[in-house]
Amino acid sequence: MSGIMQGKKGLVMGVADDRSIAWGCAQSLVREGARLAFSYQSVKAEPHVLPLFEQVGSEFHGVLDVQDEEGARVFVEEVGRHFDGEVDFLVHAVAGGPQRGELGGGVSTVSREGFVNSLLISVYSLNLTLRFLRPFMAGRDAAAVTFSYLGSRRVMPAYDVMGVAKAALDSDVRYLAAELGGDGIRVNAIESGSIMTRAAGGIKDYERVIEGTGSRAPLSRALTIEHIGDAALFLLSDLSRMVTGHTLPVDGGFSILGFSA
Repeated sequence: MSGIMQGKKGLVMGVADDRSIAWGCAQSLVREGARLAFSYQSVKAEPHVLPLFEQVGSEFHGVLDVQDEEGARVFVEEVGRHFDGEVDFLVHAVAGGPQRGELGGGVSTVSREGFVNSLLISVYSLNLTLRFLRPFMAGRDAAAVTFSYLGSRRVMPAYDVMGVAKAALDSDVRYLAAELGGDGIRVNAIESGSIMTRAAGGIKDYERVIEGTGSRAPLSRALTIEHIGDAALFLLSDLSRMVTGHTLPVDGGFSILGFSA
């Protein structure tokens, strides 16, 4: 442990259980000295998440519905007050939107509601959160990280409208980085390789995708939330203080391949 996040304070969004990418990030950040506030999707998640928050000594956590703008504003302002008006980082691990059973049927079959909600939840929620966090992050060399996937650039099995949403997220990161750079706020994304999370469990035959991508990657070993968490730690720390607007693949090298027999 080097303590590179000592004294840093931030919000982690999207922990659903101990397999969440957000939880991998939280563990890496706490290991290096950060103080964390957490948001989670609903009270139904509390049996899975509250023991985790206690484990890392978090004193602030609560439900945040990213589709409720006023509720989001109130929540973020409470986070800012909790940290005495100073927020150094944001982990945005929020995604979703399609109706149950819509993924895997083809992107043209996704309902209008599912399509719009995918963009609102997966992309607009980042804009919304940074809008409200901006006053607390400005002038602090602060940073935000969100999470994309190879399905934003290539067609992946059964990913459908989520690939469209992640492509929008990649673009959004660039525009946010350009807009917020004047306040010293960096915005980057991690393009995670295939990994089993609670959300990924809703994608048809996703276990086969994980097995296929992992075995073909140059670093042919299983990707873990710890690998992703350490990459996020880099992007949120001063070690990456001149890196913004980029999407970093963390996938064992799978995305560099053109063809694998």
